[in-house]
Amino acid sequence: MLHTILSLALGLILLVAGGEFLVRGAVQAARKLGVSPLVIGLTLVGFGTSMPELVTSVKAGLSGSPGIAFGNIVGSNIANILLIAGVSAVLCPVIVARAALRRDAIAMLAVAFAFAMLAPMVPMGRLVGAGLLTGLGVYLWTVIRQERASHDGGAAGDKSAALDGVDRVLEATTRPLGIALLIALGGLVLVVSGGALLVDGAVVIARDLGISETVIGLTVVAVGTSLPELVTSVVAALRKQGDVASGNIVGSNIYNILGIGGATALIAPSRVPDAMVRFDLPVMVVVSALLVLVAATGLRINRAEGALLVAGYVLYVWLLWPASA
Repeated sequence: MLHTILSLALGLILLVAGGEFLVRGAVQAARKLGVSPLVIGLTLVGFGTSMPELVTSVKAGLSGSPGIAFGNIVGSNIANILLIAGVSAVLCPVIVARAALRRDAIAMLAVAFAFAMLAPMVPMGRLVGAGLLTGLGVYLWTVIRQERASHDGGAAGDKSAALDGVDRVLEATTRPLGIALLIALGGLVLVVSGGALLVDGAVVIARDLGISETVIGLTVVAVGTSLPELVTSVVAALRKQGDVASGNIVGSNIYNILGIGGATALIAPSRVPDAMVRFDLPVMVVVSALLVLVAATGLRINRAEGALLVAGYVLYVWLLWPASA
């Protein structure tokens, strides 16, 4: 068991470190090729920081573990709202821009609801996967077009505060194109290796402890692959940048369903487990609606509301464990 836990921990470390190298290398390479910071932020940074979730879900799907594959996606969205938004708000009230609320938060709720309605009716096959990825493409195109028209960087609900993150990377260092590409490739190798270790370790732990793979996917794997979002949001909160935290959380949830869910269905078709359809998907929709409602009241999530969100996550995890026995 100790060996498995160490393997799981190493997988998480490789995922986080690999995602960081992948983003930095890809951003600098794109900058060298003349791609604008806005497009870099909404595409390369978003996809790069989604790589831990993507690799883990696809690996689990190909390994015949749909509970981990889709549990990672659904569990990450629930953790982003209840745990990460909650912790961030406790540290510093999370500000939500009005434009981001109208466009991005509503989009997050809409895709969560659509996925919850779709999952029990049809298998997550290649046609569904293609549709989800097309939806992500339409969303990104809409955001880029609107941001360019308004010249207002603060409204974008991108995954990781893209423009701010891109600026920090570019200010830190500028490397030759070849070096940047090697860094990105090295990051990709680390992410793939970490994802394999994480999935294999999670499956072994689930079997050894008699816990369902779905529960492991919804909790341990989901929180583990959400570590980049947790770090980004907590750092933003400590810097009194609550608007960055909200954009990170909302954008991440959109990417998880449309991007990670779409890619997983396209590469490794399977069905969403019935237990997840009955309980976890409705929870995801409810907490998404709750986030929109809380954010709409004063365009902020205060410390008391943040504490309630964290308490809600503790309750959610507590409710999951009896079902896994």
